[in-house]
Amino acid sequence: MITTVTTTTTTTVTTVSAVSLALIAILTLMSLLISKEIVSSSNSERAQRFSRALNVAILPLLIIFLATAVTQVLKVIG
Repeated sequence: MITTVTTTTTTTVTTVSAVSLALIAILTLMSLLISKEIVSSSNSERAQRFSRALNVAILPLLIIFLATAVTQVLKVIG
């Protein structure tokens, strides 16, 4: 009985943690993409450098977003 409860609790906590981390990553990605769009509209050299620097943070978050989306689609399909 204790093993079943412990396993179920661990699985639930892990699932909730993964979902909340994915949500945080997606919201961060959205805010960075919005910031990049706003900054890239400026013609100053400093703004253009900042826009390029945002790519460093956007790329890994984009990969996480794609992995999350593929995982969710695969859950629905199979």
